[in-house]
Amino acid sequence: MASAPATLRRALRAAARPLLALPLALLLCFSFGSEAMAAQWTSDQLTVPASADGTSVTFADQEIKAGRKLFNNSCGECHAGGITKTNQNVGLDPETLALATPPRDNVEALVDYMKDPTSYDGEYSIADLHPSMRSSDIFVKMRDLDDEDLRLMAGYILTAPKVQGVQWGGGKIYF
Repeated sequence: MASAPATLRRALRAAARPLLALPLALLLCFSFGSEAMAAQWTSDQLTVPASADGTSVTFADQEIKAGRKLFNNSCGECHAGGITKTNQNVGLDPETLALATPPRDNVEALVDYMKDPTSYDGEYSIADLHPSMRSSDIFVKMRDLDDEDLRLMAGYILTAPKVQGVQWGGGKIYF
């Protein structure tokens, strides 16, 4: 005759089988039973300031995806989620970009910054410290980028807060 603990273990295993199979069956049913819904961005989310004179530009979904990939490969090590790991006081959120000197809250200004970065107050060059096109001999990830790549990254930086909300550039309070 089997002991009570052995009988209890067998009963629990038998009862657990359907419980384990149910989530798997539901996952398979919903994964393959319906079409996956892709994220749909609105034209408002994809429209950002092009320059300081107030003109705007609307990026295509594919451009934002390409910009995100370029940003993550070239800048994401220090700016994951729009924060600045080396200085948490300066993020890539719209308010911080707008308060820089000169303001960096448009595509043209961000491209200019990625070519030749200056301090937040605009007083001096930080090209020797911050990856840029000017310092691509030091920061090798910048070597293969061209003006179009910089434009796509700027578009991603400016659309990210519209899609991700306050988490973009929010720093460690969100991560």
